[in-house]
Amino acid sequence: MELTTSYIQFIKDHAADDLSRLLLSAAKYPGMDIPFLVDQIAARRQIREKLPSWYEDGQLVFPAKIAAEQCSSEQTAAYKQELIGEGWTVCDLTGGLGIDSYFLSRKAKQLTYIERFLTYCEAAKHNFFVLGASNITVVNADTAQSVKTLPEVDAFYIDPARRGESNKRVFALQDCEPDLPGLLPELLKRSPRVIAKLSPMADIQMTLELLPGTTSVHILSVRNECKELLFVTERGKADCTPSIRCVNFTPDGMQSFLFTWEEERKADLVLAEQVDTYLYEPNASVLKAGAFKQIAVRTGVKKLQVSSHLYTSDRWVPDFPGRRFLVEEVLPFTGKLCKGLARTIPQANITVRNFPLSVEELRKRTKIADGGPVYLFATTLAGGEKVLIKCSKA
Repeated sequence: MELTTSYIQFIKDHAADDLSRLLLSAAKYPGMDIPFLVDQIAARRQIREKLPSWYEDGQLVFPAKIAAEQCSSEQTAAYKQELIGEGWTVCDLTGGLGIDSYFLSRKAKQLTYIERFLTYCEAAKHNFFVLGASNITVVNADTAQSVKTLPEVDAFYIDPARRGESNKRVFALQDCEPDLPGLLPELLKRSPRVIAKLSPMADIQMTLELLPGTTSVHILSVRNECKELLFVTERGKADCTPSIRCVNFTPDGMQSFLFTWEEERKADLVLAEQVDTYLYEPNASVLKAGAFKQIAVRTGVKKLQVSSHLYTSDRWVPDFPGRRFLVEEVLPFTGKLCKGLARTIPQANITVRNFPLSVEELRKRTKIADGGPVYLFATTLAGGEKVLIKCSKA
């Protein structure tokens, strides 16, 4: 599987084309494999934002559009390097497009890429050569069927497929393929640790029960959208209390928050008596982890209400892991307020937290358009009052 010079140029020239029309006009391009080229263009559109370095390399090939849809972003793939040691041997049991294999190989001494689909293996072999990743060995095999012959390595990496029958998306670990809970005992005989990438929709507590020996959970978000969960499971650590690390990649860098559920359980919840000068909204990873009390304890902010998941302080907390706002006004929520609010706030970014109306319902009632520099939080305070908090980015 290789891209000729003419194919590379064709992909560049038609990058913005309507792909359905391009397929129908295949006869206009004799000697060109239009279905293959359309797949390449579609896959590149999928990776343009999350894999910019791969997008810019015109020599790389993509075996299927779905592989580009499901692959890791550059930020999350690079983050996984923190989970392995310098000079380790690593085996990627579900190679796919090869993004994680490639980034792990940049720190590992040797990496084995295993994939059951031959076309994926051929594409990976070509791409690793183009990228100069000479320490990767590509193996065409089904992990579930060859588990007893896997190499002994320092770490296994696995990303179970989240598609079930009729290509339906699944989230529960038991529904993914291969069956990680079933394979885990055998994998831990051949390696001291297994790193698993799972759906951001997976239930963390339930997954921990399925993966005994998990020592750490990493919740990765990109621009405040939760993208993946990483579970690191180690041999002989069945009674371990795992650490939870919440990570959010922003245009300005990386936010990180580390805690354990034991710390969260023991923490005292301090509620705010009023909305102070600053308002804070935890990032998606923190909300997914449920670090609702620990985030307040560590940063010195106070929670507006038990279920509101918004925080406030009278002093600026620049390292709060989430969005930070300057409070301009706190408005008691009433029907009368809704009717005239658009006159003073014609446009705003609206968020609801523990509030009886959805964003769409609130927009309909207030006639406030989306966007602009104003941020409006609809929420409930500790005393039960429903309010709208008008803010600007701090």
